[in-house]
Amino acid sequence: MPTLFDDLLTGLRLIGLHNLDNVARYPFRKAWAEARWDEPGRPRRGLARWRAFRPGEDTFVPQWPSRWQRPGAVTAAQPHPRGLTLSTAHGTLALTLWAADLAQVRYLPRHGEARPPVPYAIAKPLEAWATPPFEVVETPQAYFLCTPALIVGVLRESAAVFFADATGALLRADVDMGWGATGALRHRTALAAGEYLYGLGEKATPANRRGRQHILWNTDPAGYAPGDEPINLNIPVYVGRHAAGDYLVFYENPTYGVFDLGATLPELADHRFQGGELRYYFGVGEVPALLERYTELTGRHRLQPLWMLGYQQSRWSYDTEARVRKLADDFAAHEVPCDAIHLDIDYLDGFRNFTWDRERFPNFPGMVADLRAQGIKIVSIVDAGVKQDPAYPAYRTGLAGRHFCTLPNGEVFHAPVWPGMCGFPDFTSAPARAWWGEQYRPLIEAGVAGFWNDMNEPLAFSAQGPLSLPTTLQHTLERRGGDHREAHNLYGMLMARASTEGVQRLSPDKRPVVITRAGWAGVQRHATSWTGDNESTWGSLRVTVPVMLGLGLSGLGFSGPDVGGFAGEADGELFTRWAQLGAFMPFFRAHTMAGTPDQEPWSYGEPFLSIVRRFIQLRYELLPYLYTALWQMTTRGWPMVRPVWWGAPYDPALLAVDDAFLCGDALLVAPVGEPGATQRDVRLPGGNWYDFWTNRRREGEAAFVQVAPLETLPLFVRAGTVLPLGEFGPSVEQRVDKFLRLNLYPLAADGAAVSWLYEDAGEGLAYQDGEQRVSRFVMTREGQRLTVTWEREGAYVPPYEHIALTLLGLPRLPEAVLADGEAYRVLMADAVQHTAVIAVPPFERLEIML
Repeated sequence: MPTLFDDLLTGLRLIGLHNLDNVARYPFRKAWAEARWDEPGRPRRGLARWRAFRPGEDTFVPQWPSRWQRPGAVTAAQPHPRGLTLSTAHGTLALTLWAADLAQVRYLPRHGEARPPVPYAIAKPLEAWATPPFEVVETPQAYFLCTPALIVGVLRESAAVFFADATGALLRADVDMGWGATGALRHRTALAAGEYLYGLGEKATPANRRGRQHILWNTDPAGYAPGDEPINLNIPVYVGRHAAGDYLVFYENPTYGVFDLGATLPELADHRFQGGELRYYFGVGEVPALLERYTELTGRHRLQPLWMLGYQQSRWSYDTEARVRKLADDFAAHEVPCDAIHLDIDYLDGFRNFTWDRERFPNFPGMVADLRAQGIKIVSIVDAGVKQDPAYPAYRTGLAGRHFCTLPNGEVFHAPVWPGMCGFPDFTSAPARAWWGEQYRPLIEAGVAGFWNDMNEPLAFSAQGPLSLPTTLQHTLERRGGDHREAHNLYGMLMARASTEGVQRLSPDKRPVVITRAGWAGVQRHATSWTGDNESTWGSLRVTVPVMLGLGLSGLGFSGPDVGGFAGEADGELFTRWAQLGAFMPFFRAHTMAGTPDQEPWSYGEPFLSIVRRFIQLRYELLPYLYTALWQMTTRGWPMVRPVWWGAPYDPALLAVDDAFLCGDALLVAPVGEPGATQRDVRLPGGNWYDFWTNRRREGEAAFVQVAPLETLPLFVRAGTVLPLGEFGPSVEQRVDKFLRLNLYPLAADGAAVSWLYEDAGEGLAYQDGEQRVSRFVMTREGQRLTVTWEREGAYVPPYEHIALTLLGLPRLPEAVLADGEAYRVLMADAVQHTAVIAVPPFERLEIML
């Protein structure tokens, strides 16, 4: 076991001796920067300055007021073209309908300032939404704003707001709200019995967020364990499910927030913000529709290139050209598919962004080109801090353009990160974002395919106290102005925005690939993510599913963990179980920290290599299915990783499941999360399901024990699915698409089911001009007749000419198989696996007599 001294020496080595003095001084520099000015930015003088000087203190955490000013009774009401404005004794309450199922609520104090947020989260402004039909109803007790989908009520006596669906079923109700003298906000709502809450971005807690206090402040914990709070990417949005219905609420406030969701009082949700405006959006409907509506509001993921769904390999760090080239050769030698190698900070020249070390990487562009010829892309890290070095072009031009954050007196503030003292770009400034995007040019010209935005919470090294920038740091906020209290949570998202916009300008014919560690509401428009610096423990493996579910239900559906864990050492069993899980995550990357053993698929020998190889190969076979799920995410906002209750009625037994998940429409994955385990409990949603490995059918809504030796994991396919599969090769670009495999999982009874297949070139933007194809498979069953119709739309012509049709779960061979009226015979059959294989041309109508 590492000792305290081992940890100390590791820390010294990682930070670097050149940085020790900077790190030791930083708590004092930060404290002095905060003590020099009061909150509005006026300089403090004399004793007031020294009394405010608190080295190492966590100045971001607000002191909540002991008294809150409430709105008071409603004194007047005025309808407007989209809703209702109510005057109260101490403020104004504005209700605005964005859609029939989406309302915005704003509480505005009569005295004092409530600064509205810069609308970074909003992708579709109000004027772009059609005005829904509504009516205002007044009673002696309340005002009601009614649409065909939603009822918003306001009590006259207290201005408390409540929401119901069109049938009058109560979904959410205020207890109270208030403003503090310092600008703090409080909003308390009632929690219903049996109500489950999901979301809030990246949280290393159970998927049901109820019963805990959650901090909304982007933080790098330098390795996190289950239960650690907060971590890197926090979003103030959550979904509520209870017996009366489902809802979604999004608070458009980026300041420091604390959501006590029944931790202090079980039936009360207490939402607090350090400042800003109390502005939130409330949506009603079933959860898939809620995610569709929320991502219409805040934006959806860009369609990633197909190779981003391939396996990717990283560590801190592959630090020489020879090492990277050998790694690529090792993938070929071990016959393990791979699409990308990630380069961490040690490839950089003195940790300077947008550079490479020309001694350790003497032919960086040549290496990138050679690996690309092998089918492997390079993804390189880019940190937020820019080294303070007048000879360094990025720093020199950033300084000349006034693109760095300053203190209120205009002085650029520097803080220590990997390169030493760094300036921090002000990504709330449009000119600074444009400047930052241009800095990617040398890496783009060298052939780098993707970029990994790190350290963008933002983070600074400190000998004590929080690893953060001063609260008094100034930001442009699109010329409105403000400080780091407001901009901190926005920083990672806006860095990702600047990066993506720059990469797209520099490579206009390709889909930009930017991966971010930190972000806020709307970050999905600009980047994908990964789940930060997890640990090589079974507990960290188990918490991966709740973390991913929280992100997906917050609009950020393309993410994934560091397979094997980042901090610590995995053994062969842990890495194998993690690789099995990762094969069904959107972002499939292994990564580990400096000082740990290698963590490649072959690092643990046999039998682990063979098992991991098979699951990586399975990942590539599933690419047509996974790419379709990715397309759904970009068009509908549905995450690729979904809770098992997705689309199902309210069922507490399913709502409590957070150790299994749906991957897309049809696959249910139940990973093994205990060492030595060879079985686990599984509960399937309603309907019929097929065991992926044996093709045996199971009925849902019942718990059972599933056998799961190390070489497998419980995996089930929904009955009625047409599952598209491809062939695997060394990488996405080197796969062979001679035929498309369609696996048919028959309906068990009369009925119908729909499956989808999305296809395009996998790269480039031609799909936006119609070079895509969307296929809709409709499976129907009437007695012993199974019919599949294949409807196609779009101009894209796929490369395959033949269909390998596999019927699964059959008690016997089919009596007849007709494709567009022509009979085809069974080529292969397996009575043990309950399968029959038939080769057919692309068809419009398939008929099978069972």
